[in-house]
Amino acid sequence: MLQEERFNKILAELSEKGAVKNIRLAEMLNVSESTIRRDINELDDMGRLRKVFGGAMRIEKDVNTLEEDIITKSSVHVDEKELIARYAAGLIDDNDSVFIDAGTTTEKMVEHIENHTATYMTNGIIHAQKLAQKGMDVSVVCGRVKGKTLSVIGARAVKSIQSYNFTKCFMGVNGIDVSKGFTTPDLDEAMIKEEVVKRSHTSYILADSSKFDQIFAVTFAKLKGSCIITDTLNNDLYREYAVIKEVK
Repeated sequence: MLQEERFNKILAELSEKGAVKNIRLAEMLNVSESTIRRDINELDDMGRLRKVFGGAMRIEKDVNTLEEDIITKSSVHVDEKELIARYAAGLIDDNDSVFIDAGTTTEKMVEHIENHTATYMTNGIIHAQKLAQKGMDVSVVCGRVKGKTLSVIGARAVKSIQSYNFTKCFMGVNGIDVSKGFTTPDLDEAMIKEEVVKRSHTSYILADSSKFDQIFAVTFAKLKGSCIITDTLNNDLYREYAVIKEVK
């Protein structure tokens, strides 16, 4: 087994258990304890885990609670978002029933959508406007408008989604973490995202590389079995849990 494969399996075990002993890892990977100690030393030097006597512990990440406004978000990682958005727009097939989440990457995606046979629903005010201007069949979620992100949120918004089933949804995200899943700082937005993912046959998470290894206050979906569209994946551990599409 290659060292990189061992690294991924060690980190996956730590992500699930929180702490693990060297002897357990040696048995699991069918290698010597001295090999495990060397691997743990290297991962500790890389800041991927915390070495302790006889084993290793997961590094607990800080939880982010701050959400930037839409203008600030729109000005960062512009090229990466453009690549992701263009690819995502091409995934829409004829007669799809599509939900498009509010967010700056999904807003860019709307600019590339050309399929007029699909039907669209969104909780993004700007997204709805742009889709309507293109002559698309678009519905807007009913609820309260959050000024910071220009998204429609709240209990009424969740209820209005519950009458629909989607073939595909395209979701924004603030943070992605192996153990905590997909996260966002706002409970109301998390409730919308959770309901949409639950009602979608296929869910795509649109996330540039800066979103990985970040944790925000509220989890709206687990990582396992998901499909993530990103520009670059710097941590192969995520491939153990999700389908990753890197676009260049």
